[in-house]
Order: sequence, then C-alpha cells, then structure tokens
Amino acid sequence: MILSNWPFAVIIYVLVSGCAWRALPPCFGISKSTAHRRFLIWSRAGVWGRLHEEILHRLDDAGLLDLSRAVLDSAHVRAKNGATTQVRAPWTGPGSQMHVLSDANGLPLVVGVSAANVHDSLALKPMVDGHQTRHDAYRGRHFKPQRLHADKAYDVPHLRKWLCGRHIGVRIAREGIESGERLGCRRWVIERTILVPL
Repeated sequence: MILSNWPFAVIIYVLVSGCAWRALPPCFGISKSTAHRRFLIWSRAGVWGRLHEEILHRLDDAGLLDLSRAVLDSAHVRAKNGATTQVRAPWTGPGSQMHVLSDANGLPLVVGVSAANVHDSLALKPMVDGHQTRHDAYRGRHFKPQRLHADKAYDVPHLRKWLCGRHIGVRIAREGIESGERLGCRRWVIERTILVPL
C-alpha cells in the first residue's frame, strides 16, 4: 500500500498533537473527513503495526534498540465527556487504560489498550508475549528483554514465575517490602513515554 504524503502527515499530526479531527487546521489542505477516513482504512489494514515493526527492525540494525531491560507501565486514558487523564488506581475510574512496554530508553515496543476496570497485572503476559513474537526470520533475530522492570501493580507470584520460566530477569517492586521509588531510576523512561501522548 502506497501512503500519499498529505494524509499521512495529517494523521501523524493528529496522533502526536492530540488535536481533534474536527479541529484540524485548514493549512493541511485536506478535509477532516478525508483524513479520518484514510486513518480508519489504514488502521483496519494493519498499516501502523507493520510500520512500527519495520521501525523497530531498522533501529535494531543501527544498534539503537536496548533490550538489556524492558519497562512496563500503564496510564488511565480519560473517557469522553469527562474523566481525568491520570488516575493512580485506574480500575476505579471510567475510560480506558493504555499499557506500554518500552526498551531501556523508553522506546515503545508494544502498546495495548484495555478497559479501565482491568487490573494492571493482567496485561503483563499479553504485552511480553506480543513483544516476543516480534522477530525477523531472515536475520535470525528475536526480540527478548533480559530483564523486566515494573511497579508494585505487577507484583504477583505467578507472573514472577512465568517471567523466570522465559529466562527474563524480574525487577518488580515487592508489595509491602520495597518502595516503588527503589526502581524509579530505571522506570522513569516509561513515565516520560506515556505522558507525551496524554
């Protein structure tokens, strides 16, 4: 599929800036309905996932992908007509929850969305599995983090065991034992990544 420059530029502008489709500046020279329709067509065709995977491969080829550790976190995304963008106990509020797994530098490897009433820990397996399925058979490359950093929300015994079974080091703050700030020096990159689009 060939992406024409203007619709692509408009879509990237909307996604990065958070601009509503109806508030699209006229300087782009394309109607909001055309841009939104193209966005939906490309989304259904899986264009964004393929672009993301190609970018990851190119970054890895250039030695810019750091899988010495992966960092997992989530953020509450406000519901329409209301709720706040950041809720530290996301299962209590309306809206959706965005989950992000990044490399050591905060580069998103996998992004997922769940209902706001789903506990953070339930996203760990799908996110890590989704990351590990990203591989390049031609180069014999398989994306696998050496360690996983996460906060207390992911401190569940069976998840620790599951990660160990996949030979991934566990760096998850222990509930009632370790302060969440203890791993902060390693986890701040994911906070920065998540806050940008919000």
